[in-house]
Amino acid sequence: MNNILKKTFGWMSIGLLVTFITAYFSAVNVNIAYSISNMYLVLALIELGLVIFLSARITKMSSTTAKIVFLLYSFVTGLTFASIFIYYEISSIVLVFLITAIMFAVFAAIGYITNLDLNKFGTYLLVGLISIIICSILNIFIGGNTFGIVLSVISIVIFLAYTAYDVQKIKYLEDYMDEDNLAIFGALQLYLDFINIFIDLLRIFGSRRD
Repeated sequence: MNNILKKTFGWMSIGLLVTFITAYFSAVNVNIAYSISNMYLVLALIELGLVIFLSARITKMSSTTAKIVFLLYSFVTGLTFASIFIYYEISSIVLVFLITAIMFAVFAAIGYITNLDLNKFGTYLLVGLISIIICSILNIFIGGNTFGIVLSVISIVIFLAYTAYDVQKIKYLEDYMDEDNLAIFGALQLYLDFINIFIDLLRIFGSRRD
């Protein structure tokens, strides 16, 4: 594994650690959990704004700023993730996290070693992602459990494919971006892939608290 990918996976792991530690301690603190529930929409908008800002400005900001924004995004995501530790059993969360890590590692390895140019699948993946987002919004109003499970399965497939795609893209961008900024950019992409796979697996296999 080259140095860029080592840094990328390192920062992705730090981001995940920040998210899950923040989520856990927010969930077990009643006052914080209550505040988060009242501010959830605001936090979600901040989360979206941070990821858009970091993605759009990554090539123009210093590596220090990029790292701070990435960690801030991971922290805010952790706040919105507090509900996971409220609604699901800890053992179930840990098990799904481990399953996610294994699946993620397999497809990351595929993206690293394959000689197939995955860039040509980028448009199809984007169309699939947009379709999932639209269908997920519709499902809020339809409220079908079976439809939701099907969406989660398709979403898992798409984000596993994105994992391989993003790992290969990071390798190709090595000659075009600053090393530290590329590591943060790559960490953000892979972090998003991991989180989405985790959420969808949890929706399917997660055991809810009584």
